[in-house]
Amino acid sequence: MSVDAVLIAGPTASGKSAAATAVAARLNGIVINADSMQIYREARILTARPSDEDMARTPHALYGHVGVRDAYSVGRYRADATAALADARTKRLLPIFTGGTGLYFAALTDGLANIPPIPASVREAVRRRREAIGAEAFHAELAARDPGTRLRAGDTQRTLRAYEVIEATGKPLAHWQRVNGKGVLAGLALARFVIAPPRPRLHARIDARFDRMLAEGALEEAAALADIDAALPAAKILGRRELLAAGAGQLSLAEAATRAKAATRQYAKRQLTWFRHRMDDWAWLEPDGTGHFLTEMLAALA
Repeated sequence: MSVDAVLIAGPTASGKSAAATAVAARLNGIVINADSMQIYREARILTARPSDEDMARTPHALYGHVGVRDAYSVGRYRADATAALADARTKRLLPIFTGGTGLYFAALTDGLANIPPIPASVREAVRRRREAIGAEAFHAELAARDPGTRLRAGDTQRTLRAYEVIEATGKPLAHWQRVNGKGVLAGLALARFVIAPPRPRLHARIDARFDRMLAEGALEEAAALADIDAALPAAKILGRRELLAAGAGQLSLAEAATRAKAATRQYAKRQLTWFRHRMDDWAWLEPDGTGHFLTEMLAALA
């Protein structure tokens, strides 16, 4: 099978990064991140970025290249992924995109709404407006201007984004979402995989990984991220909130770990729901711990 790029999706802790690294090592490839949390340089432990050994073993791109206080967006990811793809092709490396963020894969394969750039002054004014009147009143204003919105008042990031778009362009987000740009990988031959371990195995991997994170210094890393604005995407880094509560004495470390593991399992469930709805035509692999799924993946690429 001759392909121009490989896509490996999967829920958190499914083993997709290790699989992508193994494929890259075998096929002269470069692993390109498609996970919205592994972009942050200050959160290496909590986001389970690839190890130094893996990064040295094969080329990697778009890992840890953004600061946690940066309002990174899927639109910026599309631009970064386009540049990473061009660099891979110049170097004659097989691009292998891997991660767990459905919208990033949508940007790669389907395209995104061509929303005009939002001026920084508009973003700041909208944020100040929400802070001044509160989440419920802000949501009511958004609903009055965009009656079709289905966002919840508590969804800070998305309500801010929707308000920014209508404020800057005069048209609601839904209008722009109907006008799709081309996907980054449009026109290329793609091999597309979803790694979906059986639920008990995935849950065990999530729990074991969080225990390793604690041993590696996750508590200290979370403390360094304490002052992130709640409206920023990085504020949603899994485990951060629970470990901050432990650091403040509001929870024991054991209780914080239990809650963080449960939250991670719920997140993995949401990821799998997205994949089933949007990636049902991808090749689904169910690793059982034997490594046979990697052999199956490589055979499909042969």
